[in-house]
Amino acid sequence: MKIINPILKGFNADPSIIRVKDTYYIANSTFEWFPGVQIHESKDLVHWQLVSHPLNRVELLNMRGNVDSGGVWAPDLSYADGKYWLVYADVKVTEGAFKDCTNYLTTADDICGPWSEPIKLNGVGFDASLFHDEDKKYLVQMEWDHREYHHPFNGIKLTEYSVKEKRLLPETARIVYKGTDVKLTEGPHIYKINDEYYLFAAEGGTIYAHQEVVARSKELFGPYLTQDETFLTAFFDGDNALQKCGHGSLVDTPDGEWYFAHLTGRPWNHKTESSHAPRGWCTLGRETAIQKVQWDENGWPHIVGGRQGSLIVEAPRNVYAQAYPPVQEVKDDFDETKLNINFNTLRIPFTRRLGSLTDRPGYLRLFGRDSLTSTNEVSLVARRWQAFNFEAETKVDYRPYTYQQMAGLTNYYNSKHWSMIHLTWHEELGRVIEVVENNRGRFTSYLKNRVIAVPESLESVYFKTTVHTDSYTYSYSFDGNSWNELPFTFDAAVLSDDYVLQTSGGFFTGAFVGVVNIDYSGYELPADFDYFRYEEKGEEYENR
Repeated sequence: MKIINPILKGFNADPSIIRVKDTYYIANSTFEWFPGVQIHESKDLVHWQLVSHPLNRVELLNMRGNVDSGGVWAPDLSYADGKYWLVYADVKVTEGAFKDCTNYLTTADDICGPWSEPIKLNGVGFDASLFHDEDKKYLVQMEWDHREYHHPFNGIKLTEYSVKEKRLLPETARIVYKGTDVKLTEGPHIYKINDEYYLFAAEGGTIYAHQEVVARSKELFGPYLTQDETFLTAFFDGDNALQKCGHGSLVDTPDGEWYFAHLTGRPWNHKTESSHAPRGWCTLGRETAIQKVQWDENGWPHIVGGRQGSLIVEAPRNVYAQAYPPVQEVKDDFDETKLNINFNTLRIPFTRRLGSLTDRPGYLRLFGRDSLTSTNEVSLVARRWQAFNFEAETKVDYRPYTYQQMAGLTNYYNSKHWSMIHLTWHEELGRVIEVVENNRGRFTSYLKNRVIAVPESLESVYFKTTVHTDSYTYSYSFDGNSWNELPFTFDAAVLSDDYVLQTSGGFFTGAFVGVVNIDYSGYELPADFDYFRYEEKGEEYENR
């Protein structure tokens, strides 16, 4: 049996992996998407299923107004004392001299919750993890330094955590590791193996220079000696299918084998002149891969198959393959009273403020809220792009009476980078179809004075988007059978981390597709969506 990478396709960054008895869990960053933190489970490291979103209420995560790519950075999942521990940051400022964030801790007896009320830890730096030593616990985190004459990544700091007092003990805090000359040392995890402390950390930034390094010490507080060679990186192999390899965590199997789950990206359009995308565009965002690890005679870990990371990896011995249902049913008819677990909203939970699955049974009703440029209250329900080629389709009932009302289908990266096909209102034609795009904050209407009038007798209109790796299109139908593809081809690179990085610090997520209702007139006009179909068409992908 083989592990085929990436194991978690689409935007699933910063994996934190653990094993509890015979079950593996991975927690991933979700940034400004709600609910916060995705947790997948597996019995064999090959097949994975999304099972939980721990931060599913505002008491645990309040992101209203958060900047693009703020919110939940690099959560850490651990298991000790008979319960699950989750450390996470809510980042409010991402650009400039400061990284304002608050780190929290929540626990649960079951991976699916309920999760406890959050304990505020500190704001020293992001990417914090919790190390459970034999008799004490420590928060392990990078420390941020805003001073212009210092490097902002000041090193890895340890601070003791008091379980009894439910707080950190700042008087115990010490910098224990400064990293290598590559700098940007972050994402630390400490493991005690064979009476030595191993510190794994990411460096180089979450771009093509990304890497993972390992250091070790006889004592928890150091000094730490760095391994002679970089543990994991694809920086020196521009042709490797997995790029941006770094930021991850270690796990062992019941039989004593070792694996490392890590962040990666799969670029297309290998030839590009962009300094930010020297190896292509990662429209699926930062994904999760896993590599097998072996230990040498000197006690240092190495990636089996080479430090660049492999697409195909040997699965653990003595495990039985466990198949899970597909990532999501091809078609969701909105017959349930809760959203499918693969759907997300922006910054705020799906409540009556945004919509309902019961007001009109069999339909997802969305109430019109802010535009897609807003960071406050957007009535958007979306899921990740998880394949380079797919179709997404919906059917909407909507009767706008002002051009300030729009409802339809969108491909979205962040508030400055998105497009949509929607129903709206025109002074002369009444209800019409329009296609728009926001690219680096510049808004464009593609149909302009050629908007498509919708027959008054029609109750519903169908919308579809078709993605072909490097481009995508929109189509509409009045009967669900005969489709009209609009003559506009959109550049999929606009929805990639690498493109957004060129003009903005908010480049940590990935492309989403979903349904949206905008009503900036403030009258909250509802739109009813009959179904949502997401169907992958095969990878048809090569790193070229």
